[in-house]
Amino acid sequence: MQTLSFEPLAKTMAIHSITAYQRYISPVKGFACPHRQLHGGESCSTYIKRMLSEQSLMEVVKSSQKRFQDCALASRTLTKTSSGCIVIPCCLPF
Repeated sequence: MQTLSFEPLAKTMAIHSITAYQRYISPVKGFACPHRQLHGGESCSTYIKRMLSEQSLMEVVKSSQKRFQDCALASRTLTKTSSGCIVIPCCLPF
């Protein structure tokens, strides 16, 4: 007897939810991913979406928790170093 796993469905639903967030919510929320701004590379949503195609659901849950903690730290770092300005060059006088 074969047991059915909910993991493929859960991963597909998560990917579609992230895609909807990226398309409809992220563009109008008014700020960008602090982790991407500070470190470059992928935004948190893109990172997690990619991980969903490469790892098990439980591994993604664990890595996303770490990523969100790192993103919160990046946000605090950007706020401290830029006096409230997210894009550091915009604070420099020309």
